[in-house]
Amino acid sequence: MGAAAAVATVAATQTASATTDMTMSTTATSTGPYGSGVLGSWATGTHAISTTTQIRRVLDTDGVYMFGDSISVQDGKSLATRLLGRDGSQMAVNNWSSRPTSGAVDVLQQWASAYGLPRRILMASGSNDIFDPPKFADQVARAVSIVGRNRTLFWVNIQVVRKGLTAPVQLADQRNSAWLNMQMYDAQEKYSNLRIIRWAEWLWVKPYRLANYLRDGVHPSVPLGQDARNELIVQSLTQ
Repeated sequence: MGAAAAVATVAATQTASATTDMTMSTTATSTGPYGSGVLGSWATGTHAISTTTQIRRVLDTDGVYMFGDSISVQDGKSLATRLLGRDGSQMAVNNWSSRPTSGAVDVLQQWASAYGLPRRILMASGSNDIFDPPKFADQVARAVSIVGRNRTLFWVNIQVVRKGLTAPVQLADQRNSAWLNMQMYDAQEKYSNLRIIRWAEWLWVKPYRLANYLRDGVHPSVPLGQDARNELIVQSLTQ
């Protein structure tokens, strides 16, 4: 496949969504049982989904499947272009705004059954699980089981502190983000093919990054935060 056609494929993977929903869906009347709110309906969220032809091409060329949320709706096209330029790998995506990890793993199972899986799977999901952290560990284990031992599951970890909300909610966001990340770290101790991409630690090691690389406490700023996060991902995928 020629370079021009490959770039066209990268661009096409994002055409399912004309705009990106930058709002994590919560009810305005409740902080929920864990302090961050309650996840609202995500069924109509903006999304970017590769076509069947693109998915099969990625599988045939041993590229990467990606499953993500609104961060990935925003950053997925740039990520795919960066990965293609780095090692020639193409990417098929299923990114959906406000979707919790359970929904992303459902699609992983569907793609595994319908198409099969390449050797690299990228999960960029978890930000919307701050509303119900106890369910996350089971979803990580479920994803690992679907991927199997002969493939690598890459997972971008979580940093959410939504600007503009009350101090107690921001504190809950951070506490719940850490809770989710700890579940991921515990899973990595069990599963040798689970590799964590440590976006949260990269942000925290220099606190000014939280202000400069996140535009709302969740989504990367563009291009600064987007480029930094995507570079972390590409480095991990191509090592």
